[in-house]
Amino acid sequence: GTVTDDIAAGIKAVKAGRVEFKMDKTANIGVGVGKRSFTPEQILENAQSVIDAVGKAKPNGFKGHYIRSVTISSSMSPAVKVASTEYSKY
Repeated sequence: GTVTDDIAAGIKAVKAGRVEFKMDKTANIGVGVGKRSFTPEQILENAQSVIDAVGKAKPNGFKGHYIRSVTISSSMSPAVKVASTEYSKY
């Protein structure tokens, strides 16, 4: 998703908030939501955007909970579980 022939359209899509994610074989999704220079509010906003994008990608015929758990961590640090109330609607 980062290689394109139309550079202007690619930049416009990224600035508009395009979110891309891929699942591994065990249905885990790894997405960067911030950098060290980000404020906690910016990281929270980005994390909520990722959860919303994944939840909206749920197929119409899927029944049950689409997102079972969410954890967040920095590189080489222990993960912290996110409260299920943040993603329970998916």
